[in-house]
Amino acid sequence: MTPEREPIDLKIQVNPGEVKRLLAWIVAIAVIAGALSQVIFVREDEYLVIRSWTGVVQRVVTEAGPTFKIPLLQSAQTLPKHRVVHDSNPAELLTADQKPIIVDHYTVWQITDPRLFVQNTQTVARAEQRIDAAVYSTVRGVLGRLKFGEIISEGESARGNLNQEVTRLVNEQLASYGITVHDVRLKRTDLPPQNLESVFNRMKSERSKIAQDYLSQGDEQAAIIRARTDKEATLIVSEAARKAAEIEAEGEAEAARIFNEAYGADP
Repeated sequence: MTPEREPIDLKIQVNPGEVKRLLAWIVAIAVIAGALSQVIFVREDEYLVIRSWTGVVQRVVTEAGPTFKIPLLQSAQTLPKHRVVHDSNPAELLTADQKPIIVDHYTVWQITDPRLFVQNTQTVARAEQRIDAAVYSTVRGVLGRLKFGEIISEGESARGNLNQEVTRLVNEQLASYGITVHDVRLKRTDLPPQNLESVFNRMKSERSKIAQDYLSQGDEQAAIIRARTDKEATLIVSEAARKAAEIEAEGEAEAARIFNEAYGADP
């Protein structure tokens, strides 16, 4: 007969105190890991905006260094602190003489009030949409007062004044968005391809007419000057002849007087 085996006791003796310590360590590690995951390092060239779960701005970090947010209850958003160059798409406008032109420009802007910026625009993309709208309406108004010939013939100084005026007006429109526009620069003003030849032909005709007017005015002025010069020359010659005759008569009279005195003197 096979001897009966005694049953093996597989029960593990667990110390409740050790379980509690293990759970405490696990919780502590989870808390530390969670806390570290909420630490945010802010760079020199950015702002950090902390908002509540409802979207309300609670604080704005402007200095570089570590900061934190409360998980689930707060969210963080970084915004550029430096100047941003936004290159807009070319737009077609009408001049004062109803000629279409294509204007290409770029804008240099900067967030100067992060709290106001987030409240009114929220993101950089939306801010640049507002900037585009403000610049477009301003450029359309400013260039709409000028004729096409005045726009393309503007010198560097005049174009600079135009850029300054547009920049000032755009800043007035965006004052409530926490944005400062440092420069709006018109890169080029071109004619639409479909209007290029006809407008150039018209401009050539206008320039030819202006040149012909200048030539006609020049011929007229030349004729006036020649007539005045001829008249003055005639007067000068007449006056010279008169004075010469007077001098000659005076000379003859003086010669006769001397002759008479010489022959009439006592021997």
